[in-house]
Amino acid sequence: MSASPRHGTGILPDQKLQELVAAGQISAANAILPRQIQPSSIDLRLGAMAYRVRASFLPGENSTVARKLEEHRLHEIDLRFPAVLEKGCVYIVPLQEELNLPRDISGKVNPKSSTGRLDIFTRLITDHGRQFEFVPAGYRGKLYAEIVPRTFSILVREGACLSQLRLTRGNPRNDDAQLSKLAREESLVYLDNESPAEATISTGLRLTVDLNGTADSSIIGYRAKKHSSLIDLEKIGYYDPRDFWDPIHRTRQRDLVLDPEDFYILASREKVRIPPHYAAEMVPYDPSVGEFRIHYAGFFDPGFGYGTDDIKGTRAVLEVRSHEVPFLLEDGQEVGSLTFERLMSVPDRLYGQGIGSSYQKQGLALSKHFRRDSFEQAF
Repeated sequence: MSASPRHGTGILPDQKLQELVAAGQISAANAILPRQIQPSSIDLRLGAMAYRVRASFLPGENSTVARKLEEHRLHEIDLRFPAVLEKGCVYIVPLQEELNLPRDISGKVNPKSSTGRLDIFTRLITDHGRQFEFVPAGYRGKLYAEIVPRTFSILVREGACLSQLRLTRGNPRNDDAQLSKLAREESLVYLDNESPAEATISTGLRLTVDLNGTADSSIIGYRAKKHSSLIDLEKIGYYDPRDFWDPIHRTRQRDLVLDPEDFYILASREKVRIPPHYAAEMVPYDPSVGEFRIHYAGFFDPGFGYGTDDIKGTRAVLEVRSHEVPFLLEDGQEVGSLTFERLMSVPDRLYGQGIGSSYQKQGLALSKHFRRDSFEQAF
């Protein structure tokens, strides 16, 4: 790994996040737990109440979320006890964490990986906010999650973590020239045989979809069933995937027709690595490449596909949904890109099994709530 000096700007690593917690600039009535601090983000916990609302909203610069809730909430749900959030319904949940950020620190929130793989649409709202997911520099106030289960109804409780906050100091440079330099210094992409591959860089690291599968399996994806039981988010490795998913097998043509509004789990052909001094994000789909969206859960931590033992890359799992019309995907088709951002310094802990990371050596993988002992036998 190339040398990584400390920088005055960049994404805050775990040790800097801990400093903000110690200073009361990230706070909560219930103490923030060590397990919430990830290598380059902090997990956000649901509060004690959820509010069913008729429609999504932004408060705008002249209002707060609480004021909007007084006007638009339909009913409230006590999350101190297990509660069902129904698919297709919109909920607003005050989060436990509050912020009192320095003037030069801003933030962005994304769903956690398991949240995206269950097709739970969630995004952050701030008081006086005019856009979702972003925390303005110097923000002081409460945080709220909008939650819309899209495919499965879910059982949740107070304290559940569906999203994560990444904080950045200043405006560090982030462009293709910098990423190309990083690619010359580090192997960012590997092939199945663990040999390095050339990184395709254009507005980030380009990713393509794998519709070929492996020599050991003909399964190239999963399609969510339209009718299934609810999922308790606290039950890990519990559910039989056959009750919730249909496997998709490779075709002779190595293609797949995405049906409108169906939800798919696919994987990238590329095995990617995030060096310890960088973090990455899957950027929204480019409308020019097709009428589909990939990857609700966009954050990739430093050490993903890399770890502390020189892992030769990890596939990116793609959460895919087509809109409006059926869309034909072909093996190797470009479906998205990863943007890389420098950290202020290397985090004390990297993404990997040492900190309980669920997807470090994943191939094509469903969320951690499903049994993994034998997907092939299950189907």
